[in-house]
Amino acid sequence: MTKLCSWRWVLCLVIAVLGAACTPSEKKSIRIAIGTQDATINCATGGLLVRELDLLKRYLPREGPYEDVRYDIVWRDFSSGPPLTAEMVAGGLDFGMMADFPAVLNGIASEQAGKRNIYIATLSGSVAGAGNGIVVPIDSPVHSVADLKGKRVSVPFGSAAHGMLLRALSDIGLDPERDVTLVSQQPAEAEAALRENTVDAHAGFVPFAELFPFRGAARKIYDGATTQIPTSHGVLVRAAYAKEHPEVVVGLLRAIIEADRIFERDPERYSELIEQVTGVDAEVAYMFHGPLGIQTRDVALKPQFLRGLRVAADTLVLLKRTSASLDVDRFVDDRYIRQACAASGVSYEERLSRHAKVPIAQRDARTGAAIAEPKRAAQIWVNGEGKVRSYASAASALAARHELRAQGKRVRAMFVHDRHTGLKLLAEQAWYAEAPDGDLDAFLSKDYAETWARERKGDVRQLDDVRVHPALEQQAAAP
Repeated sequence: MTKLCSWRWVLCLVIAVLGAACTPSEKKSIRIAIGTQDATINCATGGLLVRELDLLKRYLPREGPYEDVRYDIVWRDFSSGPPLTAEMVAGGLDFGMMADFPAVLNGIASEQAGKRNIYIATLSGSVAGAGNGIVVPIDSPVHSVADLKGKRVSVPFGSAAHGMLLRALSDIGLDPERDVTLVSQQPAEAEAALRENTVDAHAGFVPFAELFPFRGAARKIYDGATTQIPTSHGVLVRAAYAKEHPEVVVGLLRAIIEADRIFERDPERYSELIEQVTGVDAEVAYMFHGPLGIQTRDVALKPQFLRGLRVAADTLVLLKRTSASLDVDRFVDDRYIRQACAASGVSYEERLSRHAKVPIAQRDARTGAAIAEPKRAAQIWVNGEGKVRSYASAASALAARHELRAQGKRVRAMFVHDRHTGLKLLAEQAWYAEAPDGDLDAFLSKDYAETWARERKGDVRQLDDVRVHPALEQQAAAP
């Protein structure tokens, strides 16, 4: 009986061992924790679109050491860069999407913590510095940065808008510490503060310097394009993570390249998606991402954008916002985006040298005339239409606006371009220099409009005060 029990015990042990050998081992898990800023729509192709269209899974490695891997994909949305940086430095995130000033602070913070984060790709940017801006309450007497002396100005501390504001004040000789009162305020608070006149101005990052005016909460007086200092949003990764999982990093960048392609093919549709997810109006998203947009989507780490990072690093030290410096050449690492471009059939060198914005339509939607001067072009988004209409001039778009209203159609938005910088503007917010023959040129700055009009013996008006010139009313409609 004892021998029988012993054999039974041995038999059970053998079966258990064989069973364990036949049971598939548990898959290795790799975390991909991504910090995004959904409402900061210049990060859309790095976060929101990749997530909502489920693009990342298409490009993650599945072969070799990754054959039996289980990916734990985590998305976290932040309202600005600093809290994202804190989480990334703490190890709670592997990737982060943010603008140049907070990215520099991210790099400094990681080094001070004995770690290292690296900047590996661009998402969107402007070589002229467009995107960040300063807005004031609708009825404010403030029309320039100089008028802010002695005023209360809110801004999200540590953001790209904070850096732009410090630079704008210093450029005209105002001391940010003594000549203005700066208060830290996130965009959600700022919109209410502007409506209630509890702040004299707000410096906002993308897209709030356009969003607040579009919603009727503010009036824009300054855009970062005035500085002509490049600005951009980009992708950061923990250096240790990139070293351990380089193929995963390349996979995410390939998904971003695909998101960029998708958006360029149909900016109206995906502007609507941004609105559905974030509440940022589609018209404002289109201002940034559509043809001749305020900024351009661009994965390449262009020399101009690296210059913007260096300026950000220098500005933060100069204005005593950090006591540490950052070696930008070491901070930026282009090997992963180069690999991603090669795998996606994209010429990285061509992207580096590309500077033109996505072009506007070739013909005026009303007259059929060629659109020859982008800085004079205009667009109208008609309610119920899937595509934005383009026009050769603000005067032609104004005539179309009158015709559409006469037909009972609602205009969702009308866009014009600043004659001085080419910056896309909300037509209702622009100042117009009207020539005696009815020709119109649009400007962000009232001062520029007045100078232009004075030189041409014209008048300065705003949109609702401009009348369609008789010559335009007689033009034949486009076939």
